[in-house]
Parts: sequence; structure tokens; C-alpha cells
Amino acid sequence: MRDELRSALERLERADRRRAWPPAASAGADFSSNDYLGFARRPELADAMRDSIGREGTGSRAARLLGGSADAALRAERACADWLRDEAALLFPSGYQANLGAVQALAGRGDAVLSDALNHASIVDAARLSRAHVEVHAHLDLDDLERRLVRTRSARRRVVVSESVFSMDGDLAPIAGIVELCERHDAWLVLDEAHAAGLLGREGAGALDALVADGLDPRRVVLRVVTGGKSLGASGAFLVGAVDTVEYVANTARAFVFTTAPPPAVCAALERAIEVARGAEAERERALAFARTIAHDLGLERPAAAIVPFVVGADREAVALAREMQEAALDVRAVRPPTVPEGTARLRIVAHAHNTDAEVRRLVDALRGAAVRSKETRGARAASRVLCVVGTDTDVGKTVVASALALAAPPGWRSWKPVQTGATESEGDDDTRTCKCLTQLPDERFAEPVARFALPASPHEAAAAEGARVDVAEIDRALAELRGDGHVLAELAGGLLVPYDDATTQADWLARVRPEIVLVARSGLGTLNHTLLTVEALERRALRPRAVVLVGEPHPSNAATLRARLAPVPVLEMPRFERLDRDALQEWVGANGVRELLFDGGAA
Repeated sequence: MRDELRSALERLERADRRRAWPPAASAGADFSSNDYLGFARRPELADAMRDSIGREGTGSRAARLLGGSADAALRAERACADWLRDEAALLFPSGYQANLGAVQALAGRGDAVLSDALNHASIVDAARLSRAHVEVHAHLDLDDLERRLVRTRSARRRVVVSESVFSMDGDLAPIAGIVELCERHDAWLVLDEAHAAGLLGREGAGALDALVADGLDPRRVVLRVVTGGKSLGASGAFLVGAVDTVEYVANTARAFVFTTAPPPAVCAALERAIEVARGAEAERERALAFARTIAHDLGLERPAAAIVPFVVGADREAVALAREMQEAALDVRAVRPPTVPEGTARLRIVAHAHNTDAEVRRLVDALRGAAVRSKETRGARAASRVLCVVGTDTDVGKTVVASALALAAPPGWRSWKPVQTGATESEGDDDTRTCKCLTQLPDERFAEPVARFALPASPHEAAAAEGARVDVAEIDRALAELRGDGHVLAELAGGLLVPYDDATTQADWLARVRPEIVLVARSGLGTLNHTLLTVEALERRALRPRAVVLVGEPHPSNAATLRARLAPVPVLEMPRFERLDRDALQEWVGANGVRELLFDGGAA
């Protein structure tokens, strides 16, 4: 086991994703922590903790339902509920546990959880552990959220979960729109205010409070999460809502019932921090103004709160830039996948009330040159498209469809099979060679696979047969290089859910890369079940096909059913050709308008 773990660490190292352990110490001016208002250094909080230790000791001694931190926690909870203008609050040891507790208490078997694609990992895990049906909607996409609310209308209860200010992109959720959809579709919203509380709203009471002040009816917001380790400068987290809702969570949330309470000193610090935060208008405005200045001067989008994402792209470049900042006594950290989507490694810049004008100026000056390069990288990545040919199963015709798409694609597109299994010296057993033969396109239109394995099996099994592993990090690096040169038409191996390695299926990889997708399926018996299950698996990862291609003897009933179920996704049919060659594929491309459907408007 230790050898396997050591090898896994080495793979992380090669991918530039091995984090330092112990983590590197703070390196100069703080542009990294979530201590937005500088409360972690406030003497009032330290005094409150010392006084509490003198009265009640250092430990909470038990879980809350067994009397742990009873009086101190109740005082902090009353203060938080009053601050957020709600009925009650419940204190957890961490924001992670608060999200687990909220979702697990409100949703279970027979229910549905609808989650934004960029929600924090604690929300992702909470949704999975709830055992409810999970729908992941595209980031900030109200239309996609509504489609999924309609699809899950038979669920007993539907719970939408979203951050208000997102932790890595720093953007603001369309809260009013989500609340309106919840009202229209009889759903409920859990809102994580971790990065908004203290900064936004009246007295810093959060993003929802700012909307309520403007007239929004908050009844569909069943719970809010307010963390104690960010603007409040301590630790722990509160769930805030109606009395009966909070009491129900206290009785049923495993993350609350079965954990030791936060120490009394932490509760005392939180109570005092809330009192100070309510009057901290100068600190709020200073942190927000610094964030806006940094974004403006670096040519970035105006931030919703204090987080300014500085997207670099490649993991290695983000790490190198962070190291450069730290050598200049600017504590900025690199954030890499899987924390952020593939190809969006970044510096996560955080502005604080305790930063100085001089520090902000030094940061901007240090990043100006990198900002130009970053803008070019972001522009190239936005211009570069990735279109993946995905199958419901093996031998469904992906390579023939990929060949047809290669003929439809304009110059600037390269065809690529990341992992080839069943590779032998026979030309017909290598999909890249088959694609070259069928299309007669020049060699420069094709990229070589990252790995070839002889066994005709799933990538992880074919690799294991040769004593090897599929290096997913190497696939990521190869894709990044291809995207730097133009657009990529990729054909995956086998069906959607086959594994690359013990931890990553092809579907997991797609969820990180977020490409456009063409789904290939058989036309005949069994296709309805296989195709709809594959589409459902894609949609649970906030992916939806651009088109579906049914390969084989035409089956009008199956095609009509899939068109009705998948609308507006076009469903094309590719018959078995009497003679499979370039002319036949080009004729099919033209007859079905494939170039106009998939490539026009986005080609180089």
C-alpha cells in the first residue's frame, strides 16, 4: 500500500499537483487567506477567548446533545440568528460539516438535490452522501437549473444548493432568479454564504440580506451557511433558518449529532466577532475596494466580493508565478485542478481590510506582465474548442463518426485518441490509423495517442495487462498542448464510464475538461436504455451532447423516441455504408449538415 501511495504522489508531482506538506508558511503581505476583515488579529476576539478559557476551560468535553459547550454555543447561535435577521442558528465545528449536515438532513432517498457545477467540495460530498438523486446544473445557468427542476418534479422534495459568492471564481450566484425558480417549482434553497457573510448585505449579513433589503421574499431559502473561519476570524460554522428547521437538523444531521462541539473559547470569539462585524463598515468597504482596484488594474472582471481569480491556465505556470510572488514577499497561492476546472489553474487573490495601499500597488505591479500573458492564455483557451466523440458502449461506431467529423471540421482542428486499446500492427486495429485511412487527411491533422495498449479492453484493464497505468496527468498535459495549437476533436475509448485508472473514469475526465460532446450509439435494440442512461450520466456532470448519432440499420421508432426525449439535441442517423470510404463519409456529412451543426461559427 505504501508503494502504491508513493507512486500516486509521484504522479501528482509529475502533474504539478503535489501540494507542499507541511504547507509553506506565509510569505509576506497576505493576499491568500480568507480573513477578509482582519478579525483573526483583532484583540477583542483574543480577549473573549482568554476570558472564556478562564471561566470554562479549553475543551468542549462532548457533543452538543450531550452538553458540550452548551451555554457558550447558545449565546453565539443567538447572536448569529439576530445578525442574519432569522429565527435560529446551529453551530457546527466547520463549514464542511455544516454543509454535510444541512443537505443530509433535508434530502434523502426519493428526493433530489440540484447543485451548481462549481459548488464547493463540501456541497458536492453532501449531495452524494445524502443518497438523494443528484442533478448538477451548469454554473450560474438558470435555464439549465429549470430544466432539471422540471425533470425531477416527481421527487418527494427538491433541494437546490448554491454558494452565494463562489470560492474560486469569486462570482455571485443569481440568487433572486434561483429563489423565483424554487417558488415556481416548489423547491427549497440552501445557500452557502461563506464568502459573502461579513462583506455583503446590511451589517455584513450576506448576499441574500442585500436582496431582502431590496424586497426579495426569502421564504424559499430554507437554510443559510455562515462560516466562522473567514470574515469572523475564528472557526466553526452556523446553519441559520426557522426554529423548527434548525431543531430538525439538530436532531437528524449526523455531522452535528456525532461530533464534539467547538470549544467554549471559539464560541465566545464568534459571539464577539459578530458584534464587531455588524459595525465594521469601514473594514468591509476597504476589503471590497482593494479587490475592485486589483481587478481593474489587472484588466480582470469586477469581483462580487473580495476574491479575484487570476487564471493562468497550466498548472506548472501557476505554481511558478505563485512562487515568484512569494519571493517578492507577496503571499499569493496557486490553485490547481481538481479544486478548479481543468486548464484553469490560477492565482486566487484575496483582498483584505488589513492590506495596505502600498501592498496592493506592489501586487499589481508584480503581476502586470503576467496579466498580459494570462489574458492571452485565457483568450486562446476561450477560442480553442474541444469536441469529444463519446460512446454508449464499445464497437458502436465511434471511429467512423470521428472520421466523418474530421472531414467536416475546417482547418485548425486536429483529431486525437487519448488512449488506444486493442492496438496491434494491423492497420484496422488502430483507430488513429483507421481515421487517417478513411479521411485521407494529412498527418498533421492527427495527434498521436498518449498511450497504446494491445489488449482490447477498457483503458485501465489494458494498461494493467502490461504492468502499466494510464497517466491521466499526461493526458491533461497533451490536451493543453493541443489546445495551444488550435481545436481538438477527441475520440474516447469504449463507453462513457469505463475507467482510465482506479480513481478516474472517462466521465470524470470529461467533467473536468468540460468539452462539447457528440454521443454515438447503436440504432437498434437496446439503444433507448443505453443512450438515455448515458445522457443522464453526462447531465449529472452538467454536460449535454451537442448531437447524438445512431449508427447502424435505420430504426425509425428508436430515432423518433430519442428525438422526442432529447429535444432540442439533434439526433442523426448513420447507416451502414455499402462502401466505407472518404466519399461515403463526405456525402453523409453534407446530407446531414454536420459542418453547419457542429463547426460553423466556432472554427479557426
